[in-house]
Amino acid sequence: MSGDGTPLPEIVEVRGEIYIPLAAFRELNRRREAEGEPAFANPRNAAAGSVRQLDSNITASRPLNIYAYGVGAVSGYEFSSEWDVLQMLKRWGFRVDERNALCRDAAECLDFYHALAEQREQLPYEVDGVVFKVNELAMQQQMGLRTRSPRWAVAYKFPAHRETTRIKDIVVSVGRMGALTPVALLEPVEIGGATVQRASLHNQDEIDRKDIRIGDTVVIERAGDVIPYVVKAIAEVRTGDERKFQLPATCPVCGTEVLRVEGEPVVHCPNIDCPAQLQGRIVHFASRRAMDIEGLGEKLVAQLVESGLVEHLPDIYDLTVQQLASLERMAEKSAQNLLDALEASKQTTLTRFLYSLSIAHVGEYVARLLAEHFGTLLAVAEAGYDELVAIKGIGPEIAASVHNFFGEERNRQIISDLLDRGIRIEQAKTAAATLAGKTVVFTGALHGFTREEAAEQVERRGGRVTSSVSSRTDYVVVGENPGSKYQQARELGITTIDEEEFRELLGNS
Repeated sequence: MSGDGTPLPEIVEVRGEIYIPLAAFRELNRRREAEGEPAFANPRNAAAGSVRQLDSNITASRPLNIYAYGVGAVSGYEFSSEWDVLQMLKRWGFRVDERNALCRDAAECLDFYHALAEQREQLPYEVDGVVFKVNELAMQQQMGLRTRSPRWAVAYKFPAHRETTRIKDIVVSVGRMGALTPVALLEPVEIGGATVQRASLHNQDEIDRKDIRIGDTVVIERAGDVIPYVVKAIAEVRTGDERKFQLPATCPVCGTEVLRVEGEPVVHCPNIDCPAQLQGRIVHFASRRAMDIEGLGEKLVAQLVESGLVEHLPDIYDLTVQQLASLERMAEKSAQNLLDALEASKQTTLTRFLYSLSIAHVGEYVARLLAEHFGTLLAVAEAGYDELVAIKGIGPEIAASVHNFFGEERNRQIISDLLDRGIRIEQAKTAAATLAGKTVVFTGALHGFTREEAAEQVERRGGRVTSSVSSRTDYVVVGENPGSKYQQARELGITTIDEEEFRELLGNS
């Protein structure tokens, strides 16, 4: 029971926004600088980094706060609207921002937006806009979700803070997937409380379209009050000393000839062995949905590369207990656990292996298409462009990316070296499209599958998995201790099935 006597539900999942108040952020940076540590760039990054800390003591030491704004799974209580949720969260004792309003129409929404925009600089935290939501929860269910966002909510941003400064130089950054990104080095300028010295120029097309040159005076804003962005060059103040920029024809790190697919603005270094890509590619290679090497995370990979123990991707399979134990925070037991995980990863599927290679445009779905169409790694590697583009679900950009990746001799050598280390790839089996066009939602715990494995089984059979129940849902798979989705499915008349029926639907015994 809450402090005011309001009954609490049996189970409630509360959702909120974690933030650092501006005054606390300034004090945090003052302490860090006094202790010789670098200051955080802005409160948002500081809050996000604090939450992700593996050491909970570090998280606890940061001045984090939270505003609750919604609920997920609830058992023992029914809500009818967003407004009801906010009022009840307050009664249950959660912190809810008082800057909210129940608006009757679009005009009232805009009035609220403009009023908050005027208060923006006086608020005790950073804010970049307003979120408008449909109030009635039943209407939200009918409207459903897009791939990345709900149809019943929209963010309306405030105008970004802008300043002018000068581009001192343009350099090229090479990302994990080999993308070459031009970056403007700026004369330092303060925008919205943060000092900005670098800004991505995205690609050559963007530079040409805006006619941005080295030496230009430019208008800078922080998109979403976070990411520095070059809005335009101020051509009227040019002196004639400004220089045009052109991306190089070869990778600035490894010297490989860069690749640009027709119609795609981003230029790539296709060399999987490029040193600039090494750390990111290893982290991705080891990730759960790829080779699933537990313990091989970003910090350890950075140590391995910086110490020279790993110079090429296959080197991770040559590591010894002695080498690993010599690293910071790595005892012999942890070292042996990592070696065991590396050994276990050698037995894998073609889908996982293709996904692990960080081929541009090849995510899990495309990797599965390739695996099920070709069956073997050799067949994928030797496939021509025309054969690739003929596969349903693979367009010209993906086909060109796959064809060029396997056409690069150094990439083929890295793959050969991985296979020489003992990686064994199961031949892919094509699953019948028994769920083609169907939408599936899971609720509760399954015993024979992890949630990711169950979703993979649905997708392999042509189905789609979503996180919420709507009138477009075909099946709700109900596991142990289901949440509110089970009740929603019953109210909407959606077919509910248990785990055994789900297996039958997949065609598994």
